[in-house]
Amino acid sequence: MSAGLLVRDVQPSEVESVRLFLGQNGWAHRTGSAEHFAQLLANSQRTALAVKDSRIVGFARGITDGLSNGYLSMVVVSEQHRRGGVGRALVEHVMGENSDITWVLRAGREGAWAFFSRLGFEASTIAMERPRSQ
Repeated sequence: MSAGLLVRDVQPSEVESVRLFLGQNGWAHRTGSAEHFAQLLANSQRTALAVKDSRIVGFARGITDGLSNGYLSMVVVSEQHRRGGVGRALVEHVMGENSDITWVLRAGREGAWAFFSRLGFEASTIAMERPRSQ
């Protein structure tokens, strides 16, 4: 992991800073208004924020029952901090220690398949999805 990196839960006072970080890193289409994003995080059971030198360098969130199933969402690392362990630290923070949980995700971005396969994810022949309306 990158030296001086801290990965922890998002604090309520940081929600808008996280929304702005996501907008600056190609995710503005998924954050919506400040109110929408605050609700998005409030409804997520797990969040992870990567901070280095007092600056946000990564974010991830997860939705889970904490026992059996989980959905990993919005794993975002600023371009200059990629390939340094930040993404792995975010994913591990969100997934936690319980290896009995099956985690799923959508890996549509460039490089996502290679990244997540290194973390133990594999293509599924049983998953289905009903895409959101555009």
